[in-house]
Amino acid sequence: MDENTAQHVPLDVPLPPVPTRAVFTTSQWRTLLALADTVVPSIRSPVAYKNKATKIVTSQEMDRAVATLISRIPGPDAATIAGQYLRESASSNTQFRDGLQRLFSVYVHDEGLNGIKLILNALNTRPGSLLLTGSVVPIRDQSIDVREEIFRGWETSRLKPLRATYRALTTIFKKTWITFSPTIGLVLGFPRVPVYGKPADSFKYEFLQFPPSDDLEIVETDVVIVGSGCGGSVAAKNLTEAGYRVMVVDKSYHYSSKHFPMAANEGFISMYEGGGGVVTDDGSLAILAGSTWGGGGTVNWSAALQTQGYVREEWSNNGLSFFTSQEYQKCLDRVCERMGVNIEHIEHNKANRLILEGARRLGYAAKSVPQNTGNGPHYCGYCTLGCHTCGKKGPTETFLADASKGGATFVEGFRADKILFEQKPYGTVACGVEGTWTSRDSYLGVSGLGAVKRKVVIQAKRVVVSCGSLQSPLLLMRSGVRNSQIGRNLHLHPVIVAGAVLNEEIRPWEGSALTTVVNEFENLDQKGHGVKIEAVCMLPSAYLPLFPWRGGLDYKLWVLNLPRTAGFITLTRDRDSGRVYPDPVDGRCRVDYTVSPYDRKHILEALAGTAKLAFVAGAKEFHTTWRELPPYIRPEMTPSEAAEGTNNASFQAWLADMRAHRVPLNPERTTFASAHQMGTCRMGTSPKTSVVDPDCQVWDTRGLYVVDASVFPSASGVNPMITNMAIADWASRNIAKSLGDSHQDFLLRDRCQ
Repeated sequence: MDENTAQHVPLDVPLPPVPTRAVFTTSQWRTLLALADTVVPSIRSPVAYKNKATKIVTSQEMDRAVATLISRIPGPDAATIAGQYLRESASSNTQFRDGLQRLFSVYVHDEGLNGIKLILNALNTRPGSLLLTGSVVPIRDQSIDVREEIFRGWETSRLKPLRATYRALTTIFKKTWITFSPTIGLVLGFPRVPVYGKPADSFKYEFLQFPPSDDLEIVETDVVIVGSGCGGSVAAKNLTEAGYRVMVVDKSYHYSSKHFPMAANEGFISMYEGGGGVVTDDGSLAILAGSTWGGGGTVNWSAALQTQGYVREEWSNNGLSFFTSQEYQKCLDRVCERMGVNIEHIEHNKANRLILEGARRLGYAAKSVPQNTGNGPHYCGYCTLGCHTCGKKGPTETFLADASKGGATFVEGFRADKILFEQKPYGTVACGVEGTWTSRDSYLGVSGLGAVKRKVVIQAKRVVVSCGSLQSPLLLMRSGVRNSQIGRNLHLHPVIVAGAVLNEEIRPWEGSALTTVVNEFENLDQKGHGVKIEAVCMLPSAYLPLFPWRGGLDYKLWVLNLPRTAGFITLTRDRDSGRVYPDPVDGRCRVDYTVSPYDRKHILEALAGTAKLAFVAGAKEFHTTWRELPPYIRPEMTPSEAAEGTNNASFQAWLADMRAHRVPLNPERTTFASAHQMGTCRMGTSPKTSVVDPDCQVWDTRGLYVVDASVFPSASGVNPMITNMAIADWASRNIAKSLGDSHQDFLLRDRCQ
């Protein structure tokens, strides 16, 4: 690994103005911010000035907290930074309220917002306060200690709305604070940009611009591809190189490597679906889905695993014989070759080395995870906010660049409203896409045209939908495609996140995030369902908010462990599925998914295995995102006790307690996460059970294809990028062949008007 030759300063990413919509009344804001200060309070000693946003601790507690901070904070200003950190409350930073205003205005659907307003209104009345807090004194007028006790009680309240409010608000407050805190990076020693990796210039793209006008803009092409992610990018390359006019449109915008890695507040808004805040309807699972030029391939962690044999056999046995053919293997190899997928140049960071060594000591099956790094080194853990070295060879550096060189046309800021169809004697034919184009100048200000919105129709012989598993089914629904399977069969690879706190500082954000995998638990039911153990991205804003809050001071001190923590995820090939559907008010994507008892049983086994990995690595603490499970704290051990390994009595007692829960990993008391979405337009052999046929063409249409991870027949069980790209490689080559068929061209020669 090579250190930077010069300090890289990413370009600022302008954000949309903070919405002025009055989401809360003044009284509701006061109560909401009082709850935020309960989760992230100002910590002061008894001699300090008291107010209701301050948690007063004893002089001894304050001295211990300050001493702990000073011992952890690098540099000569440790004492000053420690004081600032402890005094900081959520509401003391004006950006915190702006962050909440943006989140509740833009990203929280009306149903969720109305539920929170209902609770806030009740808290602001004497009867409501008595019901919800046990006191007629409004919670905002209580001391922090009383607020903490009341707020913690909501987690297990008999009232379901209170439990839901607790889950939602604790997560929102933690994430918003960590995103905007002026001190947390200083306290952790977390640098704004990676220490390692030399900055490089990314491929330069040009995007079609439309001048201001009230008229409908009509453009023509052979193929329009809606979505620039892993599936759409491969299709664009193949169809362009086959000699056809290709237009790739995306509702999101392109950013160059000069903007990477983005700051957390910029990155989640600019490059993720729902500002990085998509959650399932029950609030139990947080979803990270890329929404930027290059899609998930721009923000993923470089893992490039091919589809495993037992998954390919399962899909083949369900009538899709292509997946056990040599042609499919050629597709897998072809996309891997283009991205330079390799294991030879991997340098594991300390967390990934810990996983490999722990697996060796326990006799677990484990291996290195191939990386799409152009057959070169890549030692950067910040790629979830964009890769400044261009060492990760995702869609923007490979397939989209190839398509550009071949003459493809690109449009950013284009929201596809609906697919256009013509009715012919021989059936329904897709003939284009209608959408709304919004220039970057609506807030990014680069094209010089000023803020422009245009209605645009793109007429095409073939329409390829590559919007991802959350948005592709919604586009089909908006377009009037009728099939009961659209949006169903959603698989998410749910994970539990865990952290092993070590005795040494390992700076876990350094180095590639995910370079190892433990396969020991991947086939627990002998039917292909189980769990892989992998490392996790350790950026503070992505990792820390997932863990339980047990009190203001406790959480502020727990955060300090990050530089000494190795993170794990339990990536589950889920058997049971959910669905996506449009919100009835504004049409945004809603997700109905709860991790089933069947899949939670598998996660529990892998979680025990993860704890064993951490134990044999010498971890002093082991934390999880399961709030009912206390962390394991290693006691002082004699040499003989240490020699017992995982047979140690204290550790075995903790494992027994973990397994004794009546409802293991209760979704109401566990935070699950997912970065993989699959299956909502799945491929099959009948429209009664699937959305697309074995060629990825939508049933009962001509010229309309879905080419992304939504066509997976079930969960892939591995990071889905390579499987997605291989299917796209095969499907797009077949689309090119269909375009070359003169008979079909004759049938489809007419354009939509």
